[in-house]
Amino acid sequence: MNSKPKPSLFPAAERLSGIRRGIEKEGLRVLPTGFLALTPHPAGLGSALTHPHITTDYSESQLELITSAHLGVQECLDELQQVHQYTLRSMAALGEEMVWASSMPCGLPTDETIPLGRYGSSHSGRSKSVYRMGLGHRYGRRMQTISGIHYNWSMPGVSSEEYFALIRNFRRHAFVLLYLFGASPALCPCFVEGREHRLLPLGDGQKALYLPYATSLRMGRLGYQSDAQASINVSYNGLDGYADSLYQALTQPYPAYEQLGIRNPGGDYNQLGTSLLQIENEFYGTIRPKRTTHSGERPLHALRERGVEYVEVRLMDLDPFEPVGINASTMRMLDVFLLHCLLTDSPNDCPEEITQLKHNQHLVAERGREPGLMLQRGNEQVLLSSWAQQVLDECLPFAQALDATHGTDAYSEALALAQSRVAQPETTPSARVLEHTHRLHGNSFTQFGLTQSLWVREHLLSLPWTDAQQAQWAQLAAKSEQDQRAIEAADTGTFEAWRQRYMDPAALG
Repeated sequence: MNSKPKPSLFPAAERLSGIRRGIEKEGLRVLPTGFLALTPHPAGLGSALTHPHITTDYSESQLELITSAHLGVQECLDELQQVHQYTLRSMAALGEEMVWASSMPCGLPTDETIPLGRYGSSHSGRSKSVYRMGLGHRYGRRMQTISGIHYNWSMPGVSSEEYFALIRNFRRHAFVLLYLFGASPALCPCFVEGREHRLLPLGDGQKALYLPYATSLRMGRLGYQSDAQASINVSYNGLDGYADSLYQALTQPYPAYEQLGIRNPGGDYNQLGTSLLQIENEFYGTIRPKRTTHSGERPLHALRERGVEYVEVRLMDLDPFEPVGINASTMRMLDVFLLHCLLTDSPNDCPEEITQLKHNQHLVAERGREPGLMLQRGNEQVLLSSWAQQVLDECLPFAQALDATHGTDAYSEALALAQSRVAQPETTPSARVLEHTHRLHGNSFTQFGLTQSLWVREHLLSLPWTDAQQAQWAQLAAKSEQDQRAIEAADTGTFEAWRQRYMDPAALG
């Protein structure tokens, strides 16, 4: 299928200059030994419940660093760097912990001892921990320690219908991003202990497992995947159909989860609910339609009421060769790619195509750099390299339009770099990870990860940092603690009554 730009929809410069992007970046706190830090969220970082920029993801040991939405790529990157600087300085005051630079986790303890995120005693704080307990029961805690970067993107004047057209094209062409930016071709053997897998030992020892041409094991069968969720037949042909299929998954009981029950015999909570999805965030996908929620509002209700506000790109691995996990060139390529997805023809999807896209995703995640790899496109088999080059060729007018808008060549340069990677697989991050692990670290994934994490720590701690910046971020942390106490003080009734209200299907709209 050839995608051609729709000239009538080519946006004016003021709309292009209104593109906003923000980043959510996850990363495990790790000890100098290469094992997961089991300490609480560092006190200097404030409240994980209410801090606008520093929280935790699944685990108490898994940081999530969040930027605001920015009109400029460099401004977004600068803020992400500042959040990292404050975070690492707060951690350095307590000891030698680092932020793990890779998407696939460091050395992990037994599944049940991976600590769940803790958010205080409020009803909303408790619900976050109970949700994480449910994820652990459903998918295992190890899977939840995989980390990545989410790229949130919007452009003025885009309707919900247009955002869904973008999403359909994104899913068709997501293999290009997996190939270009996947950076998790290997992992620590502890991650798959007791599980069936097809990974090979890297070198003679058992210090890393890998697949020779893998791009992103994080996005493959061993990563964020779920047999239960495979039964959710989500269509992206419009807001109503998407909302209806998500509503069904959020309200339809699932036998295995019903058997687990909401509470155990001792009265402790196992999960928030027994449906296929506890809440909207449990639904895995390479990209999601999003809408900012009001306090206490369910995300699905917000989407139905007010439409799509932005998209959240979820397939990006952490780049272990970049101090903050991503660089400006990658962000610009994402902008170009998303604009291409938005402004080219986007036929409706169907169940057969959705199945095909999942097959392609797994193939590229596990074998993306394999010479001659063929993907399924409709009724034909096509070379990954040919299809990727075609998509990138089609991106050129969009890169040029962004360059003209911003008075730069940086977007075209980002596209040229991507095109060169298609011709030279050895220059991709995934190939570089394997090459470094083999040549410099004795085939040890832990040694590779530790070296990159230590480099990140030293680099970011060495950058200029003013007293004013320290005071500003310390004040944010202190305010977040006050905000958490205010939420806790305002709570009324029991947690169970709050849970039932929040999980009521009527709240989904």
